Amino acid sequence: MTDSFLDEMLPQLASVAAHTHALGFRWIGREAERVRIGAPWREDLVGDADSGVLAGGLVTALLDHAGGLAIWARMGEFRPVATLDLRVDYMRAAAAGRELVAEARCYRLTSSIAFVRGWAFEDDPSDPVAAAQAAYMLTEPRGRSDAA
Repeated sequence: MTDSFLDEMLPQLASVAAHTHALGFRWIGREAERVRIGAPWREDLVGDADSGVLAGGLVTALLDHAGGLAIWARMGEFRPVATLDLRVDYMRAAAAGRELVAEARCYRLTSSIAFVRGWAFEDDPSDPVAAAQAAYMLTEPRGRSDAA
């Protein structure tokens, strides 16, 4: 695991993709192999105008992206990944007007599959908005395939 990748690239990977940039995702940090990213509360991200609650799709996208970052943190390198399975259990509505934080950890890594767990919350991970369990396929970067 290279510290330069973890310290320089992960923060960029948190927010430079077109959709993560549009959603306002930001890097918060990492602790060992746990990563944290945040999504701001914005009126255009609200799913219920009457309550001001963030859209469920935003919560899912945030947890999915945190999962990918957790895999790269565990591997210490960037390698394309694809979400195979993502289960999100919603436990309560996200508080209106508050930033939503996602924390994820890759708890098992094989040669082709990564398994991740994550949580979305405002301040306290023990009071989650949602929990996620996911599996990702690790793919070969273009040009590194054995078939040629």
